[in-house]
Amino acid sequence: MAEYINPRGDAPAEEMPELSDGDDDDNDEDLWQWAEEDEEDSRPATVTCLFCDRLLSSVPATLQHCAADHQVNLVEVIQRHHLDDYGYIKMINFIRSTKCDASGLTGLPDAPLPWESEDFLLPVLQDDPLLQTDPEELCEDASLSVCSSSGAQSHDALQQRTHAAEERASTSEQALTRAMDDLHKLKLLAQGLVLNAETSRPANQSAVADLREDEDEAYFSSYGHYSIHEEMLKDKVRTESYRDFMYSNPEVFRDKVVLDVGCGTGILAMFAARAGAKQVIAVDQSEIIYKAMDIVRSNQLEDKITLIKGRIEDIKLPVEKVDIIISEWMGYFLLFESMLDSVLYARDRYLADGGSVYPDLCNLSLAAVGDAQKHRDHIAFWDDVYGFNMACMKQAVVPEAMVEMVKEDTLISEPAVIQTFDCNKVCLSELEFASDFSLKMTNTTECTALVGYFDIFFDKGCGNKVMFSTSPRVTKTHWKQTVFLLEKPFNVQAGEELQGKISVCKNKKDPRALWVTFDLPDGKHTYNLQ
Repeated sequence: MAEYINPRGDAPAEEMPELSDGDDDDNDEDLWQWAEEDEEDSRPATVTCLFCDRLLSSVPATLQHCAADHQVNLVEVIQRHHLDDYGYIKMINFIRSTKCDASGLTGLPDAPLPWESEDFLLPVLQDDPLLQTDPEELCEDASLSVCSSSGAQSHDALQQRTHAAEERASTSEQALTRAMDDLHKLKLLAQGLVLNAETSRPANQSAVADLREDEDEAYFSSYGHYSIHEEMLKDKVRTESYRDFMYSNPEVFRDKVVLDVGCGTGILAMFAARAGAKQVIAVDQSEIIYKAMDIVRSNQLEDKITLIKGRIEDIKLPVEKVDIIISEWMGYFLLFESMLDSVLYARDRYLADGGSVYPDLCNLSLAAVGDAQKHRDHIAFWDDVYGFNMACMKQAVVPEAMVEMVKEDTLISEPAVIQTFDCNKVCLSELEFASDFSLKMTNTTECTALVGYFDIFFDKGCGNKVMFSTSPRVTKTHWKQTVFLLEKPFNVQAGEELQGKISVCKNKKDPRALWVTFDLPDGKHTYNLQ
């Protein structure tokens, strides 16, 4: 097998790693233990009853009113029909829109339910507090209330609640996986049905698309600032790896149609054109696309490179298929920013049979860290702040993953690959995963943190293979590393194996952010990367 070209020359070339199977075990509900509201609630002070015009002071008061005055226990309805978040939302909107009688909710068959239509996902009341309430929390609160009224929580009751929580987690994760795949297919269908050659979006497109546009506005706006592009271009490990891959494999690009997703200043598109591509289509939603147009003209490449402003999901390309998709989509801890979602959409919509996405393989790795000084600076610091105890701040500080350079001499274990993604095969749902890992300790010391980083491979069909790493052991990149500090360090012995499990999923309130949970011998540790 050919060796990989490392543009910095400071890490030994390795053979292609084997693909690792992700553990599909269900995430425990403790995954969300650190989740908090990101912004102040804008909920109204009162809640309108579902069955009459009475205004109640809170959601619990509304539930009590429905039970006492209308003989409808909504928690029992949720539990009886095993309603997930979507089912609960549709039920609330069904009741409000049809003004059904309370008696109509009793004796319903298990299927079909009268609110199964997707039409009931649209809210009837603006900022309806009932729609902003988690049905699982409603059921759990009701269970706690029953236990409290009886004076104590029995062992059997706790076991039943734990079992019910595990079943809900399993059902919710399976439903989420199916929903993500279905949504991806719907995007493809919508692209073929309603998009035209114009890059602007029609005024009457769906409210869902408008909402997604609002969510993405800040993200794409950040890439309109020139400083971030300067930082990426000056990252020689990143930029020279893409250049070396294209320039050293001209046979891959000769006379091919290339799509650059998230082109920025257009540097990758220009590399592809110089490598022999027949046509390059470069797409970016941020304002930097206008500077890219000037750059392409300044380099007399406008006859080969077509630039289009817009999200790849919202535009229509001037060609039916492309031979190659190239993109620098990687974020912190590889998956932060969720730009790979857009690359996979482009792959499924536009990539011709036999074509390829580059880079094509990506490894996500972990290692243990022993850095007592860093722990004192960021965690123990809160125990004594100018003579005051602020230890309660640790609950907010610890779950925030840090992006910074890790010193090589603070690594206390061998690295372990926790997941490998083949960009030509991976499905959208597989970008959320759970995986067991084992870290072999190289030092006897205290473990103060875990660190995550990734390796990138340009491999498929390449005579000259190229790779680069964001490991702490090689030349630094603008991605740095992602550090997960432990609130309480624990002792480790050289030669022993630290067994654990990692779960990675998107933050449901901000899909470009990540929840990362470690299940270690001392318990669960959940972090937010945003």
